Amino acid sequence: MLTLTPVETEALLLSLRVGLVGTLCSLPLALLVAWLLARGRFVGQQLLNGLVHLPLVLPPVVIGFALLVLFGRRGPIGAWLYDTFGFTVAFNWKGAALASAVMGFPLMARAMRLSLEAVDRRLEAAARTLGASRWRVFWTITLPLMSPGILTGAILGFARSVGEFGATITFVSNIPGETQTLPLALYAFTQVPGGDPPAFRLCVIAVIVAMAALLASEVVARRLDRRIRGVP
Repeated sequence: MLTLTPVETEALLLSLRVGLVGTLCSLPLALLVAWLLARGRFVGQQLLNGLVHLPLVLPPVVIGFALLVLFGRRGPIGAWLYDTFGFTVAFNWKGAALASAVMGFPLMARAMRLSLEAVDRRLEAAARTLGASRWRVFWTITLPLMSPGILTGAILGFARSVGEFGATITFVSNIPGETQTLPLALYAFTQVPGGDPPAFRLCVIAVIVAMAALLASEVVARRLDRRIRGVP
């Protein structure tokens, strides 16, 4: 029942590729934003917080259309990318990765922010009094202590990226072999006669991937937390 056809396998592999690339590319920015929201004190901080979480409450189609306007061939960013570097992100797998990264970004940034807020700042202050620089404190104390949140956010962002549909289909369309990720392939199968069996297979696989990601995030976070606290 779960034996996949080449088209289904291609859609699954493309989803994993898009999710991985989107997560890795947005990870540093998510860490920076988490730091600004947790430790920063500046005008517009609440506005930044709202913008970061906006993809969670907006219809994904709105996000996809905004990406199309900005990163399309004639968009302000898309035109600059094409004129300067000779490539475009609209209607190809790179655009799918971008759309997935944007939709998964709030989950990543929020998990990292909560983890950073839980770090005992007295440990950082003690290291500073012993002569450690801010960068050394960050790399040797803050980053290891917030590592459970970083990994949890990355896994949740990856799971959200793999399951992204609305923003992807609006921004890069549903092109087999190029932008047709797992959810887009599932949707395509539901629109044709006799497409129920492959749609069911992809549905089961989507549930398995999402559940595996959620379980992995929980297990990894618990193990890292116990290691940090020195609990065997």
